[in-house]
Amino acid sequence: MDSKLLARIGAVIFVAIAITMTAIEMSRAPEPPRAESAAVADTSATDPLLIELRRCQSIGAAGASDPDCLRAWAENRRRFLAPGARPAARIADDTSAQEN
Repeated sequence: MDSKLLARIGAVIFVAIAITMTAIEMSRAPEPPRAESAAVADTSATDPLLIELRRCQSIGAAGASDPDCLRAWAENRRRFLAPGARPAARIADDTSAQEN
C-alpha cells in the first residue's frame, strides 16, 4: 500500500473518532454545579484577607505597587505554604482565632 493512502485512512479514522466523541459528549446531561461547603462560603464573605485580595485583583497592575496588596499577598503565601495547610479549614481557623 502507498504511504499516502495510509495517511489518508488514518486521518479519516481520526476525524471519525473526534466526531463520535463530540456527539457522545454533547448527548450527556449537564452536571449540576457542585455546592461549596458552607464554611468556605461564610468565610469568603467575612474574611478580611479574601476581601483585600479581591480588591487587589480588581485594581490590576496597580496592585503590584500597593503596600496593602503586598501585605495581603504575603499573608496569603504564609497561609498557603504553612505546614499542614488545608485552605478552607485554615482560613476558618484563622478567622475564628481573630474573633477571640
